[in-house]
Amino acid sequence: MSSLLDLLSQQIDANTVNQISRQLGTDSASTQTAISAALPMIVGALGRNASSADGAQALNDALARDHDGSILNDLQGALSSGDITTMGTKILGHVLGGKQVPVERGVSQVSGLDVNSTAQLLAMLAPVVMGALGQTKRQNGLDANDLSNMLNGVQKQADSQLGGMAQLLDLDGDGSMVDDVLDIGSKLLGGLFGSKK
Repeated sequence: MSSLLDLLSQQIDANTVNQISRQLGTDSASTQTAISAALPMIVGALGRNASSADGAQALNDALARDHDGSILNDLQGALSSGDITTMGTKILGHVLGGKQVPVERGVSQVSGLDVNSTAQLLAMLAPVVMGALGQTKRQNGLDANDLSNMLNGVQKQADSQLGGMAQLLDLDGDGSMVDDVLDIGSKLLGGLFGSKK
């Protein structure tokens, strides 16, 4: 089974990055850096949520109900639809909860995108992540326990890519650690993704 992050990187190719950049009014390099930070953030959060039996079952049910992977059949068409950001905002509310603002700040600082553009980008990417996960579930016949086990491995890969920024997903919501974590994460991600910061 190919990695979820690998599947996502194949789907979000240069043409897709350019399309997202045009929609956000940002440059492609900053958008690519933001995507490279945002995807493991979303996947890492999903892995944390699915680490409990209840969380894994809720995710399994959501995938079976709403995310069969068909979004990947015409990704550029889906991204140009206003519906995707509405759907993505709802997904992020469930997946990130109170960590959404620190995550948006983190991706913004690393990429150089403003926070509003970053929030919109995360909302565009969340349904894509769920679609890729739903496709993986459908093609491999995964149940809630399988999803939990798979996401545990993917979460470790995501955390490794994020470096210190992964700590944003473990904050208790008071935000007191955010600036220190962002400083660590921006240095690590800057080297990894060639950020201008």
